Amino acid sequence: MKFKEMPYERPDLEQLKKECISLTEQLKNAKSFEEAHQVFLAKDKFSRHISTLSNLAEIRHSIDTRDAFYDEEAKFWANASPELAEYSQAFTVALLESPFKADFEKEYGDLFFKNAEIELKSFSPEIIPEMQQENDLTMAYDKLIASAQIPFQGGTYTLSQLGPFKTNPDDQIRLAAWKADGGWYKEHQAELDRIYDELVKLRDQMGKKLGYENYLPLGYYRMSRNCYTKEDVAKFREAVVKYIVPIADSIYRRQAEQLGKEYPMSFADNALEFRSGNPRPCGTADDILQHGLKFYTELSPETAVFFQTMMDQELLDVLSTEGKQGGGYCTSLADYAVPFIFANFNGTQGDVSVVTHEAGHAFAAWTNRDRIPMEYVWPSMEACEVHSMSMEFFAWPWAEGFFGPDTRKFYYSHLAEALTFIPYGTMVDHFQHIVYEHPEYTPAQRHAAWKELLAIYMPWQKLDGDIPFYSEGEGWQRQLHIYTSPLYYIDYCLAQTVSLEYWAMMQEDYKNAWSHYMAYTKQGGTRTFTDLLKNAGMDSPFEGDTLKNVAEAAKKWLDAYDLSGIE
Repeated sequence: MKFKEMPYERPDLEQLKKECISLTEQLKNAKSFEEAHQVFLAKDKFSRHISTLSNLAEIRHSIDTRDAFYDEEAKFWANASPELAEYSQAFTVALLESPFKADFEKEYGDLFFKNAEIELKSFSPEIIPEMQQENDLTMAYDKLIASAQIPFQGGTYTLSQLGPFKTNPDDQIRLAAWKADGGWYKEHQAELDRIYDELVKLRDQMGKKLGYENYLPLGYYRMSRNCYTKEDVAKFREAVVKYIVPIADSIYRRQAEQLGKEYPMSFADNALEFRSGNPRPCGTADDILQHGLKFYTELSPETAVFFQTMMDQELLDVLSTEGKQGGGYCTSLADYAVPFIFANFNGTQGDVSVVTHEAGHAFAAWTNRDRIPMEYVWPSMEACEVHSMSMEFFAWPWAEGFFGPDTRKFYYSHLAEALTFIPYGTMVDHFQHIVYEHPEYTPAQRHAAWKELLAIYMPWQKLDGDIPFYSEGEGWQRQLHIYTSPLYYIDYCLAQTVSLEYWAMMQEDYKNAWSHYMAYTKQGGTRTFTDLLKNAGMDSPFEGDTLKNVAEAAKKWLDAYDLSGIE
């Protein structure tokens, strides 16, 4: 079934609650494991249907935030989901207390119950009002970003559509685009500050209502972190500063030399990798998707069927249009056992990343689409990002079809960006830890904290005042995850570390690397992040010198890469 043909009708919320209550009572009254198991399967089917309806509404609202019908449906689910969580939790409690728990563990493993216990620590009916307010505020942020209409060089652009101008080889055009972008954020500074201030205080209140010192313990539970701690993340951040920042710094120094710029460079100049321009896709959006089909068809039999299905059922919405929510994501439509990709093509290298990164997520979901319970379709978020960030590297042998004459640029750019991203992503995580440890901070204090972190994690950024929004420490406000998905960013950095392991493995034996990737992916969400890696023969980012080793291997390759003939 094509995405546009999938029916949607708002369910009766009270009836959903009654169904969940009924399933919970049936589980409690089950006289045998066989009987309890049938109830468990019925609850799984029920959860898949609710998830499908909610995601259909979210996707269609994302595609056009001005659509009045789906705007109302998004609001409905923003309020309904926290209410339904209470009833779902009652079923979870009954399952944990079931006399047949050992039988369920034998059937599905113990991770389901470990995650269920984490779920209980992340929710209580008393925080439903705050959760509903949180959803309202994140929707307000999304709609504000989607509403941007920025006059530039005789045209009007969304923030996504302005992207290509921000990497234009012409210094004046590029700087003007960064100023226009930063100017829009400055113009809406008060609203951005208000939304985030309310979010921080709400989240802090939720944490304290559940008995925690602040939001951070609750935030870790909400992210389902089941195999590492806040202390482990702090050690990883220290390793990033020690091993990655100096390498990233050397990359930007080389870039400044190539561009004929003084180091450190401005935000606008750091965005330009080559004087002749950053690598760009060669062709239209349809060309990119068609070459994506060629890539997946030739990569493996599994990926061939997967991407053909995505194309046939129109499970990608990738063009940047007016009123469309910013960013990109992959989600699932469980009733139909298919993933869906949402994105904003804008003529930059990122367009190809959609076909590799987001489709990496989608392939993992597709591979595990029939897993029961549905919680085993996806692993935890840092584990999910391994699927996507590694798939970007597996596309290298097909790069010429995506980039044509810019292919040589792309290879250097992609690997360099993989390294330089890690300090930025780690800084986003560090910033959020500071914010939630100090919920009393004013907007000005938050901006000051970001500016201090810039000096630690991104010393190549010149805070020259040309673009006040960025140079005054306010650039974090364009990172939607900080608003809508708190603490979801270190996940990318952990996954990038693993993706660099796969990259290094590919340099020796591509087929061997792919077999390790499939061994990782086929496990779905049946194991913790670190166990998924162990079972696939990969090293954990938290282990020994993993980060140092992959970074040094990548740096050696970049240092030896021949850039002659590339302006």
